[in-house]
Amino acid sequence: MTRVIGFGILALAAAIAPGQTTAQEESAVAVPSGMPVTFYDSLWDSASSTERFRFLAPRIGGDMPMDFAAVSPDMQHLCDSFALPRLGGRDKLPALIVISLMAEPVAFGDPAPGIPQYFEAYSPKGGICAWEAF
Repeated sequence: MTRVIGFGILALAAAIAPGQTTAQEESAVAVPSGMPVTFYDSLWDSASSTERFRFLAPRIGGDMPMDFAAVSPDMQHLCDSFALPRLGGRDKLPALIVISLMAEPVAFGDPAPGIPQYFEAYSPKGGICAWEAF
């Protein structure tokens, strides 16, 4: 909830100070489908050696949602070009990288049956993300 409020405050500040971008605009990520995607957060789970990267993708919801097949290449792209470069400085890479897209902000672990979310899992191998069925 604080992130959404923070983005709203930053958007208001940008409206007051033209020429400056909001944190959400700065976190926009280009994907193959061309849909608007913004980085939301990342979460590390040391017990399972899993790093989760969560993104807002409003077009997977709404009246004409993009289906999983249409955005699956976006998720691979997000893993290869966004997640992996952010892991480069670590001594040990995670065993698994999970990329998730959500139509609206959802607190991690909270059930949100009315909000579309897509998930894919990858293993970092040889500088790329290898898809893992889960």
